[in-house]
Amino acid sequence: MKEVSLDEANYKLPGGLSAFQRKLYRQLIAWKHINICREPGLVNGREYDAVLPAQYRPEDHLLYPPIRQRFLDHQKKHFFKFHRYMNHMASSQAACANLFLPLLMETESGAAVLRTVKPDLKSIATGYLDSGFRIEFWDEPDNMLNDHNLATGTDADFAIAYYDFEGRLKLWLIEHKLSEREFTPCGAYSSKGRTAAHRCSPTADVMQNPELCYYHNPRGYRYWDLTLKDARVFKLEKIAATSLCPFKGGMNQLWRNMLMARAIEESNSAAWPYEEVYFSVVLHPENHSLDRSMNAFKQLLNAEDRFFSFTSRQLVDAAARADSAKLRAWAEWYKGLYYC
Repeated sequence: MKEVSLDEANYKLPGGLSAFQRKLYRQLIAWKHINICREPGLVNGREYDAVLPAQYRPEDHLLYPPIRQRFLDHQKKHFFKFHRYMNHMASSQAACANLFLPLLMETESGAAVLRTVKPDLKSIATGYLDSGFRIEFWDEPDNMLNDHNLATGTDADFAIAYYDFEGRLKLWLIEHKLSEREFTPCGAYSSKGRTAAHRCSPTADVMQNPELCYYHNPRGYRYWDLTLKDARVFKLEKIAATSLCPFKGGMNQLWRNMLMARAIEESNSAAWPYEEVYFSVVLHPENHSLDRSMNAFKQLLNAEDRFFSFTSRQLVDAAARADSAKLRAWAEWYKGLYYC
C-alpha cells in the first residue's frame, strides 16, 4: 500500500488496483461503513478506508459473529499467527474462516454443502484434527518439506478431515484467495543469499542437480527431492522441458502445497492416517487473475484428480438452499459482505 487514490465514492484506496479489486474494495468499505465504522485505518501513516482503525480488533469485527469464539478457541489450541493485514476488510484469512467455519460447526448440513464441490465427501471426520478441521494447517511436527521455521513455511489456509462413501479417511487441504492477483512466488529467486552458483535455468539442469536451487542448498528444503521421487504426481518430462523453472512465479505456492499433500499421503507415520490427500484453491467468483497460474499448474500434473479449484459462490449458494436455518442465515450474511 504505497499510494492513496480517491475514487468516485470518495473512498481512500491503494493505487494500482485492478477493476475487480476496486469493485470488491468499494463493496467491503460500504459494508464497513454500515456495520463497523466510517473511520479509515492507518498503514504506514496513511489513511485507507478498507483498513480498520486500531481500536477495532479484526477478530471482533471481521468474523461472522457465531464463529468468533470458535475461531479464538481454535487459535489457542492450535496456535497460528494472524496475517499481517488481518485488519483489512479484504483479509483473506478472515474471509477463509468466514467461509468454512460455519460449515464445520454444522457438521451434517455443512458436509452436504461441501459435497457440492467435493462429491466424495460423505461426512466430516470429527475425531481428527480439531473436530475435523484446522486453520493454517501444516504437517506439524514432522515438517516433511523441511521448510518450517518461526518466520516462514508451507501451510494450507484450511484443512478438512473427512470420510468418503466407502468409509475411507481422507484429508482436504485448501488455499483461500479473495482479492489476490497471484499466488506466492519463489522466495529463493529473490533471496539476498542467492549466489551465482544458484541457477534457475534450464530446468533440466536443476532437476539433474538440485544443488543449483537455493531452496535446496543451502536452505535444505526438500521440494526437489519430493518432486523427483514420485513421477505419479508431476509430469517430470514437461517440467524438464521448460527453459526457466516453472515454479519461479505464482505456481511456486501451488507446487509446495501439492508436495505437502503428497508427503502426508505417503507418510507411514501414525500421525497421518489419511488414505488420500487432496489440494484445492477456493477463490472469489469474480477473481479470474489466478486462472493462468492454476491452468499452467494443471498441465504439469499427472495426478490431476488431486488438485482442483472452486469458488466461494458454489458453497454459499448451496448453503442458501440448505435444510439448516443457521447456514441459510450465514449465506445471506456472507453474500452481503463479499458479493456486490
